[in-house]
Amino acid sequence: MEKTALVLVAFSLAVAMAMPLVHSTIGDPKEVDEWLHKIRLAKQKMTRFHFYYHDIQNVSSMKVAQASITDKSPTLFGLTNMMDDPLTEGPELTSKQVGRAQGLYGLSGLNEFSLLVVMNLAFTSGEYNRSTLTILGRYESAQLTIQEMPIVGGSGVFRLAHGIASGRTYSRNATSGNAVVEFNIVAIHY
Repeated sequence: MEKTALVLVAFSLAVAMAMPLVHSTIGDPKEVDEWLHKIRLAKQKMTRFHFYYHDIQNVSSMKVAQASITDKSPTLFGLTNMMDDPLTEGPELTSKQVGRAQGLYGLSGLNEFSLLVVMNLAFTSGEYNRSTLTILGRYESAQLTIQEMPIVGGSGVFRLAHGIASGRTYSRNATSGNAVVEFNIVAIHY
């Protein structure tokens, strides 16, 4: 089971890191080539925005693997979930949806509660519709302090993006495992 979980995590990381490259080349390869030649003259842009991420257990986030020690671990080490979680303008799940967080997270701390997060923020409305940002980083979900995760890529409006996703646990239900995380994004792109 441990080998299966490790292979799943490694494969998912590779896919998530490749997604911005795949998404940025969808469509006419000539257009992408022309765009890449133009960026030498382009100035980088900085985009800031704010939204809420809703992790809802057994609805939009499902367990896909666990280590042999997960059930005995106080930190649930090795538990891995896939997610397709809503992103909204406000903290309520009923507020306007702006996208989806699609990817995986695994509980990665043996002695502290921390997550390895691999996700694509897939935007579904407004000027960022059909664009993505890819995040890969560590998140200590048990703490209520602001934490940073790196933006390692993007597609559409966010081609070649890098930046910072600052997250703060807005609310967490220890019984259900559901959580709402408030995100502030600073993305640098062309």
